Amino acid sequence: MILVTGATGNVGGALAEQLAARGDGVRAVVRDPARVKLPAGVEVVQGDLDLPESLTPALKGARAVFLLGGWGDMPELLRRIERARVEHVVLLTSRCVVGGRPDNPVTRMWLDSESAVRDSGVPWTVLRPSGYQSNALRWLPQLRQGDVVRAPWPDISIAAIDPADIAAVAATALTEPGHEGVAHTLSGPVPLRPADQIDTLAAVLERPLRYEPLSDEQARLEMAADTPAPFIDAFFRFYSDGEFDDSPVLDTVQQITGHPPLSFEQWARAHAQAFE
Repeated sequence: MILVTGATGNVGGALAEQLAARGDGVRAVVRDPARVKLPAGVEVVQGDLDLPESLTPALKGARAVFLLGGWGDMPELLRRIERARVEHVVLLTSRCVVGGRPDNPVTRMWLDSESAVRDSGVPWTVLRPSGYQSNALRWLPQLRQGDVVRAPWPDISIAAIDPADIAAVAATALTEPGHEGVAHTLSGPVPLRPADQIDTLAAVLERPLRYEPLSDEQARLEMAADTPAPFIDAFFRFYSDGEFDDSPVLDTVQQITGHPPLSFEQWARAHAQAFE
């Protein structure tokens, strides 16, 4: 049995679906099972990663765990996983940790998660992806109002990755030997600026979309509505101050899964209905 956390999210949902399609036993941890619809063959159990004790029943009989990083008490989550005699944990973090500064709050969050899994005594694999192609969904409110998308950092390119590719790497690491004690850094196939993504969406959706850059001041004001202040500062350190370059393209997805990473256009076509 493979336990998947974050099964209602972009990566965890794709992973649960892929594992179920392969015939692997899958158990998904969600906060509210009554409100979740997952693929046939996926067992759904209640749990909250902010409450490590709630994970204990879900861990019963689990051979491996796909674990999201960034929770408040990662060491306790890993202690419970170890007590359940789990044989392998695949932890999802971010490639900002590669050469990242530990005084950056976002980088620190992922570094602490990786330290917890390394110190746990459970065999581990870490996945460090680039930014997600699915982050384009944050533009949905603007697209519902019109054809102009306003976003910061016009000159920043990100080799964004399809969450389905992260899931494919995770599925391989969870079910095949040779990945224990390894941190895999992942990226999409090409670096794109915000305007490049908007142009792609315009072609896929057949809409006259237009990109307008947000100033740093405007971006800070908008982000303040739903992002903690330390994280806002962290993102500005990443992109305005140049602390994190998320543009390098890597061939890790190809090496591990045998297929090249999916393009942003492929992701957009697969999710076009979400933008309607």
